[in-house]
Amino acid sequence: MAEVKQLPKRDEVPVEMTWDLSVIYTSDEAFETELKEISALAEEVKGLQGTLGTSSDALLKGIETILEVNQKAERAYVYSHLKNDQDTANSTYQTLHDKAIAVLTQLGEASSWFNPEVLEMEEETLEAYLNENEGLAPYRHMLDDLTSQREHVLSAREEELLAGASEIFSSASRTFSVLNNADIEFPTVKDEEGNEVKLSHGLFGKLMESTNREVREEAFKTLYKTYEGLKNTFATTLGTHVKAHNYQAKVRNFPSARAASLANNHIPESVYDTLLDVVNKNLPLLHRYVELRKKLLNVDTLHMYDMYTPLTGKAPIEYTIEEATAETLKALQPLGEEYQTILKEAFENRWVDWHENEGKRSGAYSSGAYDTNPYILMNWQDSLNHFYTLVHELGHSVHSYFTRNNQPYAYGDYSIFLAEIASTTNENILTDYLLKTQTDPNVRIFILNHYLDGFKGTIFRQTQFAEFEHFIHQKAQEGIPLTQELLTDYYGDLNAKYYGPAVERDPEIALEWTRIPHFYYNYYVYQYATGFSAATALAQRILDGEENALEKYLTYLKSGSSAYPIEVMKKAGVDMTEATYIEDAMKVFESRLDELEKLIEDSQS
Repeated sequence: MAEVKQLPKRDEVPVEMTWDLSVIYTSDEAFETELKEISALAEEVKGLQGTLGTSSDALLKGIETILEVNQKAERAYVYSHLKNDQDTANSTYQTLHDKAIAVLTQLGEASSWFNPEVLEMEEETLEAYLNENEGLAPYRHMLDDLTSQREHVLSAREEELLAGASEIFSSASRTFSVLNNADIEFPTVKDEEGNEVKLSHGLFGKLMESTNREVREEAFKTLYKTYEGLKNTFATTLGTHVKAHNYQAKVRNFPSARAASLANNHIPESVYDTLLDVVNKNLPLLHRYVELRKKLLNVDTLHMYDMYTPLTGKAPIEYTIEEATAETLKALQPLGEEYQTILKEAFENRWVDWHENEGKRSGAYSSGAYDTNPYILMNWQDSLNHFYTLVHELGHSVHSYFTRNNQPYAYGDYSIFLAEIASTTNENILTDYLLKTQTDPNVRIFILNHYLDGFKGTIFRQTQFAEFEHFIHQKAQEGIPLTQELLTDYYGDLNAKYYGPAVERDPEIALEWTRIPHFYYNYYVYQYATGFSAATALAQRILDGEENALEKYLTYLKSGSSAYPIEVMKKAGVDMTEATYIEDAMKVFESRLDELEKLIEDSQS
């Protein structure tokens, strides 16, 4: 019997394969010393309450003191969470992480007065302070951002009441989470080996990728039968959540919940509407791709449970860490020498924690603070997917590096609206590189299918979610009850519209709304689609050598939060209030679909 391979313990991983956190703090003792300093500074911040309106110097002191302590606190938090994530079973770093969180909580409470106090200042007074004190000039955009919400901020008593009711407003979302993740009971189904296994959310995703159609069908029907029995309960939780969202928007003087949500990042509602319009006009492209899936699976009828099974089987290519490192530098050459220099620094200065070890957090991410390297956590396996993940996370890390080295701390971060654009641009450039260097038709088919599936899942599917989310908020605002019949009928029609006539109208999929947590995220999902679209368009312009495309892209990476997200993207050459960037992305999808269809036709002839 073969010996079962064990994961190495943390201290067994070669040092060169781990991230170097000693450049943040030379020791854990140095970290704890800074925590004590932050705790003392939090009390100093608290002592400034009530002073901001007395003079421009007092306002400047308040801003700079809070920014200084926040900068220290973020550095400490990043150190503690990275140490904890590298081995979650290590009680020493569990304790250090808990200490960091406690100090952050203390600081949050000590500085909670700042925003309300600024908003209480008269506009004329604040403008006078900005004009008379040059030291405040760098913070004008920060203050503009804060005061732009003035008309939506209520009286102190009203704000207190709303804050006190926050737990009530979020109760429907929490109820959904408990019901969906803990209380729901799924029956058993058969896996690919014929074993009886208890269905779960994670197992469902795996079974939907099975090459055995009977396994997929049974899992699909079994899962949705369970949700069908609870559809009225889920309609109640979703309906209650939407009502709460609409109510909060109303009392804050917004015309709608969507307007309230998008105002957080100063995103015009036209961005949302444009996304829906362009995607709907291009649904025939998705229908073509679905038709191709039906042809390749060689089935008379295509069902929704056939949407995730691989078309090409196991990836015909894989990469070691060494190969992926070398190929990353080659693939991302279109981003220029400045970008290359940072990539080399990432590899040479141990930004990446490569190997899986006992207790290490799963998955992958990029994380860091203004005063740290933008570190990357990986759990490497020799595969094409992990190569893509590395390039994706490097997109985040280089974006963070550029931002922090070109902006002051006040603007040294970027909004979620912008976050995925840099990482997905990298993925698009990698896809282009692979298609230019891989000549094996089977490899090319796999890469093209990988890209098209990602596009389908991120642009088409997330836009479908966004369309449903807006519909239910509108209906609730009109006073129409969100019954399970209304939700199910609409979602069934919407799904049929998106996937087209090649797919059977399975009654089960009309209940998909019952199990999607995104519908409790309050107008969040559209950003997946807009970000992917912008990244696709940007990558293509850079690859096509469009004049100044690279310079504009680097300007975006260096902008941080020094301007509102829409304005930052205009610097990159993408106006996200217009349809062009989404239309450009659709052209890339179409060209790659054309190539995939031709490759498949040639392989079958």
